[in-house]
Amino acid sequence: MMDTRGLSRRSLGRFAAASGIGALLAPAVGSTALAAPAKALPVFDRARVGTTHVLPSTPQTVRSGAFDPSAPTAIRIRSGDVVHYPNTWLHWGNKPQYGMSFAEREPIRKQYRTGPFSLVGPVEVAGAEPGDVIECRMLRLKPIDWGWNSAPLGVGALPEDFDQPYLHYFRFDAARKTTQFAPGVTVALNPIQAVIATEPKGNEPISAILTGDYGGNLLLPELVEGTALFLPVQVTGGRLWTGDSHAAQGDGVVNQTAIETAMEDLRIQYVLHKRVELQGPVAETATHWVMPGYAESLEHALTLGLRRLIKWLAPASGLSPADIYSLASIAGSFRVTQYAHQLDTNYTSKPAKAVHAMLPKAIFDTSLQARIGASVRPGA
Repeated sequence: MMDTRGLSRRSLGRFAAASGIGALLAPAVGSTALAAPAKALPVFDRARVGTTHVLPSTPQTVRSGAFDPSAPTAIRIRSGDVVHYPNTWLHWGNKPQYGMSFAEREPIRKQYRTGPFSLVGPVEVAGAEPGDVIECRMLRLKPIDWGWNSAPLGVGALPEDFDQPYLHYFRFDAARKTTQFAPGVTVALNPIQAVIATEPKGNEPISAILTGDYGGNLLLPELVEGTALFLPVQVTGGRLWTGDSHAAQGDGVVNQTAIETAMEDLRIQYVLHKRVELQGPVAETATHWVMPGYAESLEHALTLGLRRLIKWLAPASGLSPADIYSLASIAGSFRVTQYAHQLDTNYTSKPAKAVHAMLPKAIFDTSLQARIGASVRPGA
């Protein structure tokens, strides 16, 4: 355990925030606020959906590693329509097979320098323009029946601690609820799409390993079925991409990967919201608003996400910026979404460190919850 006796109170606070100790203390410190009796409103009405469009993964609809502005639109939809992505691809052009050794996979991995992700899209939403927001509603996330966790040399939070690469395969139960890691060790599955983005502005491909105001390599374990992600539009039509399916993921993703998989049945509803001011992605779960921050250091990731939370939530709630700062301190938590310290990589880009701010909806009464929701869903 680290000796903190020589730290000032200010330094100790910084250490607690950066290391996650502050998050561990949050339930005790903020228990009164977290116990507020207000009932959380549902994230969205699953019955209100438009037309369902099928977008299969094919060599024509998948780009490996990067969001490609030269790719033709794969499908055009209206706001409120659902895109059904059946049998999405695994990493590296869908070439991995269950049981391959690390050595057998290496020649495949080395072919994909811009990134491993098989990105399906782009989906164009009619009427979407820069300055708008597209809400991505996670309706169905059913993975295939297997996945893997791996750690090449030189990556993850501890790149110098292991002298052999790691590869572990998993089989999932029929309901896609659990997997056995080892005899006596069972892991619950909580499938997500780790990469989801509106297309970044510009004429050059952008690696999906990166994150930005458009989304990208979000790695938010909260984005399970029934949750929503709000993404600012950067180009006409939005041109949405998704990939990097995870069957289970811990905060930090410390060995660099989750349980990597693909989706047997992926369904996302896209809802356009006109003229919404958001600086970057915001997620909504049944219990929390989630504001992620991405930067080269955990300190900068935390402060970026916190500043964006304050800038959005103060006008959305009618409270002052200082009030939101206070609420984040007494009732919020700041969790490390990704911690990577790469010494070596196969890819042209390295992932950012990530911290996401989580503010419980239950601290607001139902009228304030509705007002906050209306800030990203005007007219809904």
